Amino acid sequence: MAARVEKVVTSGTFSLDGGTWDVDNNVWLVGDDSEVLVIDAAHDADAIAAAIGDRKVVAILSTHGHDDHIDAAPELAARTGAPILLHPADAPLWGMKHQDRRPDADLTDGQVIAVADVEGTVLHTPGHSPGAVCVSFPALGVVFSGDTLFNGGPGATGRSFSDFPTIIESISSRLLSLPDDTVVHTGHGDDTSIGAEAPHLDDWVVRGH
Repeated sequence: MAARVEKVVTSGTFSLDGGTWDVDNNVWLVGDDSEVLVIDAAHDADAIAAAIGDRKVVAILSTHGHDDHIDAAPELAARTGAPILLHPADAPLWGMKHQDRRPDADLTDGQVIAVADVEGTVLHTPGHSPGAVCVSFPALGVVFSGDTLFNGGPGATGRSFSDFPTIIESISSRLLSLPDDTVVHTGHGDDTSIGAEAPHLDDWVVRGH
Protein backbone atom coordinates (compact mmCIF):
# COMPACT_ATOMS: atom_id res chain seq x y z
CA MET A 1 0.00 0.00 0.00
CA ALA A 2 1.25 3.48 -0.84
CA ALA A 3 2.79 5.66 1.83
CA ARG A 4 0.47 8.16 3.47
CA VAL A 5 0.49 10.89 6.11
CA GLU A 6 -1.58 10.68 9.30
CA LYS A 7 -2.01 13.26 12.03
CA VAL A 8 -2.64 12.88 15.76
CA VAL A 9 -3.35 16.04 17.76
CA THR A 10 -2.23 15.88 21.39
CA SER A 11 -2.56 18.39 24.21
CA GLY A 12 -0.17 19.36 26.99
CA THR A 13 2.14 22.18 28.00
CA PHE A 14 5.25 23.95 26.76
CA SER A 15 7.70 25.30 29.34
CA LEU A 16 10.75 27.51 28.82
CA ASP A 17 12.34 30.53 30.47
CA GLY A 18 10.24 30.12 33.60
CA GLY A 19 6.86 30.16 31.86
CA THR A 20 4.40 27.39 31.00
CA TRP A 21 1.71 27.51 28.32
CA ASP A 22 -1.06 25.13 27.23
CA VAL A 23 -0.50 23.84 23.70
CA ASP A 24 -1.96 21.48 21.12
CA ASN A 25 0.66 19.67 19.04
CA ASN A 26 0.52 17.92 15.69
CA VAL A 27 2.11 14.48 15.77
CA TRP A 28 2.76 13.18 12.27
CA LEU A 29 2.97 9.59 11.08
CA VAL A 30 4.45 8.80 7.67
CA GLY A 31 4.14 5.25 6.45
CA ASP A 32 1.92 2.45 5.23
CA ASP A 33 0.17 -0.53 6.77
CA SER A 34 3.42 -2.15 7.90
CA GLU A 35 5.75 0.63 9.10
CA VAL A 36 5.74 4.28 10.12
CA LEU A 37 8.01 7.17 10.99
CA VAL A 38 6.78 9.24 13.94
CA ILE A 39 7.55 12.96 13.76
CA ASP A 40 7.40 14.74 17.15
CA ALA A 41 6.17 12.44 19.91
CA ALA A 42 4.22 15.05 21.86
CA HIS A 43 2.41 14.70 25.19
CA ASP A 44 0.45 11.46 24.87
CA ALA A 45 2.22 8.16 24.20
CA ASP A 46 -1.08 6.28 24.49
CA ALA A 47 -2.74 8.26 21.71
CA ILE A 48 0.30 7.97 19.45
CA ALA A 49 0.63 4.24 20.10
CA ALA A 50 -3.06 3.76 19.30
CA ALA A 51 -2.57 5.45 15.93
CA ILE A 52 0.50 3.33 15.21
CA GLY A 53 -1.27 0.07 16.01
CA ASP A 54 0.82 -3.00 15.32
CA ARG A 55 3.04 -1.31 12.73
CA LYS A 56 6.80 -1.17 13.06
CA VAL A 57 8.14 2.26 14.03
CA VAL A 58 11.34 2.92 12.05
CA ALA A 59 12.23 5.99 14.14
CA ILE A 60 10.89 8.76 16.36
CA LEU A 61 12.14 11.97 14.77
CA SER A 62 12.15 15.15 16.84
CA THR A 63 12.06 18.34 14.78
CA HIS A 64 13.56 20.18 17.76
CA GLY A 65 14.18 19.85 21.46
CA HIS A 66 11.40 21.93 23.03
CA ASP A 67 9.66 19.90 25.70
CA ASP A 68 6.24 19.92 24.03
CA HIS A 69 7.70 18.08 21.02
CA ILE A 70 9.71 15.46 22.93
CA ASP A 71 7.92 14.80 26.22
CA ALA A 72 6.39 11.46 25.11
CA ALA A 73 9.39 10.31 23.08
CA PRO A 74 11.14 8.14 25.71
CA GLU A 75 7.95 6.30 26.62
CA LEU A 76 7.05 5.73 22.99
CA ALA A 77 10.57 4.51 22.28
CA ALA A 78 10.36 2.07 25.19
CA ARG A 79 7.09 0.69 23.85
CA THR A 80 8.14 0.39 20.21
CA GLY A 81 11.89 -0.17 20.34
CA ALA A 82 12.34 2.68 17.87
CA PRO A 83 15.34 5.02 18.05
CA ILE A 84 14.88 8.68 18.94
CA LEU A 85 16.55 11.07 16.48
CA LEU A 86 17.45 14.70 17.30
CA HIS A 87 19.87 17.25 15.90
CA PRO A 88 22.79 17.52 18.37
CA ALA A 89 22.55 21.32 18.57
CA ASP A 90 19.33 20.85 20.55
CA ALA A 91 20.89 18.56 23.15
CA PRO A 92 20.73 21.31 25.82
CA LEU A 93 16.98 21.72 25.30
CA TRP A 94 16.44 17.97 25.39
CA GLY A 95 18.38 17.77 28.65
CA MET A 96 16.04 20.26 30.31
CA LYS A 97 13.24 17.69 29.98
CA HIS A 98 14.97 14.31 29.98
CA GLN A 99 18.08 14.05 32.14
CA ASP A 100 18.26 10.26 32.21
CA ARG A 101 17.45 9.38 28.59
CA ARG A 102 19.40 10.71 25.64
CA PRO A 103 18.43 10.52 21.97
CA ASP A 104 19.72 7.42 20.22
CA ALA A 105 21.20 9.08 17.13
CA ASP A 106 21.97 12.51 15.71
CA LEU A 107 20.07 14.03 12.83
CA THR A 108 22.29 15.65 10.20
CA ASP A 109 21.55 18.05 7.37
CA GLY A 110 20.92 16.11 4.18
CA GLN A 111 20.31 12.83 5.98
CA VAL A 112 17.84 10.57 4.19
CA ILE A 113 15.27 8.58 6.16
CA ALA A 114 13.41 5.83 4.32
CA VAL A 115 9.97 4.53 5.29
CA ALA A 116 7.33 2.69 3.29
CA ASP A 117 9.22 3.06 0.00
CA VAL A 118 9.53 6.86 0.24
CA GLU A 119 12.47 8.95 1.35
CA GLY A 120 12.56 12.03 3.56
CA THR A 121 15.46 14.47 3.53
CA VAL A 122 16.42 16.25 6.73
CA LEU A 123 16.88 20.00 6.36
CA HIS A 124 18.67 21.76 9.21
CA THR A 125 16.66 24.95 9.72
CA PRO A 126 17.93 26.72 12.85
CA GLY A 127 16.24 29.78 14.27
CA HIS A 128 13.34 28.59 16.43
CA SER A 129 16.04 26.53 18.11
CA PRO A 130 19.66 25.80 17.17
CA GLY A 131 18.95 22.24 16.11
CA ALA A 132 15.55 22.70 14.48
CA VAL A 133 15.02 20.57 11.40
CA CYS A 134 12.37 20.10 8.74
CA VAL A 135 11.84 16.91 6.74
CA SER A 136 10.97 17.01 3.04
CA PHE A 137 9.25 14.09 1.31
CA PRO A 138 9.26 15.06 -2.38
CA ALA A 139 7.42 11.90 -3.46
CA LEU A 140 4.53 12.85 -1.17
CA GLY A 141 4.68 16.55 -1.99
CA VAL A 142 5.02 17.51 1.68
CA VAL A 143 7.45 19.01 4.15
CA PHE A 144 7.17 18.65 7.91
CA SER A 145 8.18 22.04 9.26
CA GLY A 146 8.08 21.54 13.02
CA ASP A 147 7.99 25.03 14.51
CA THR A 148 10.07 26.65 11.75
CA LEU A 149 7.25 27.68 9.40
CA PHE A 150 3.54 28.03 10.12
CA ASN A 151 0.40 29.10 8.34
CA GLY A 152 1.08 32.84 8.58
CA GLY A 153 4.78 33.06 9.18
CA PRO A 154 7.87 31.91 11.05
CA GLY A 155 7.95 30.12 14.36
CA ALA A 156 8.48 32.14 17.52
CA THR A 157 11.95 33.50 18.23
CA GLY A 158 11.34 35.48 21.40
CA ARG A 159 12.75 32.98 23.89
CA SER A 160 16.10 31.45 24.76
CA PHE A 161 18.02 29.53 22.08
CA SER A 162 16.14 31.28 19.24
CA ASP A 163 17.02 33.98 16.73
CA PHE A 164 14.82 35.81 14.21
CA PRO A 165 17.40 36.58 11.45
CA THR A 166 18.47 32.92 11.60
CA ILE A 167 14.95 31.56 11.14
CA ILE A 168 14.35 33.95 8.24
CA GLU A 169 17.53 32.70 6.56
CA SER A 170 16.49 29.09 7.15
CA ILE A 171 13.04 29.62 5.68
CA SER A 172 14.21 31.61 2.69
CA SER A 173 17.13 29.36 1.77
CA ARG A 174 15.87 25.91 2.72
CA LEU A 175 12.06 25.92 2.57
CA LEU A 176 10.98 28.53 0.03
CA SER A 177 13.14 26.80 -2.56
CA LEU A 178 10.77 23.81 -2.44
CA PRO A 179 8.03 23.59 -5.08
CA ASP A 180 5.14 26.02 -4.51
CA ASP A 181 2.61 23.20 -4.28
CA THR A 182 4.49 21.52 -1.42
CA VAL A 183 2.11 21.06 1.51
CA VAL A 184 3.58 22.28 4.81
CA HIS A 185 2.61 20.07 7.74
CA THR A 186 3.29 22.20 10.79
CA GLY A 187 4.02 21.42 14.43
CA HIS A 188 0.89 23.25 15.60
CA GLY A 189 -2.26 24.40 13.83
CA ASP A 190 -3.32 24.17 10.22
CA ASP A 191 -1.42 23.12 7.12
CA THR A 192 -0.26 25.64 4.57
CA SER A 193 1.84 25.50 1.40
CA ILE A 194 5.13 26.91 0.23
CA GLY A 195 3.34 28.92 -2.44
CA ALA A 196 0.96 30.45 0.10
CA GLU A 197 3.75 31.58 2.43
CA ALA A 198 6.56 32.61 0.06
CA PRO A 199 5.08 35.97 -1.04
CA HIS A 200 5.01 37.18 2.57
CA LEU A 201 8.70 36.81 3.42
CA ASP A 202 9.44 40.54 3.17
CA ASP A 203 6.41 41.33 5.35
CA TRP A 204 7.71 39.03 8.08
CA VAL A 205 11.10 40.73 7.97
CA VAL A 206 9.50 44.15 8.35
CA ARG A 207 7.28 43.11 11.26
CA GLY A 208 10.20 41.34 12.93
CA HIS A 209 8.48 38.12 13.95
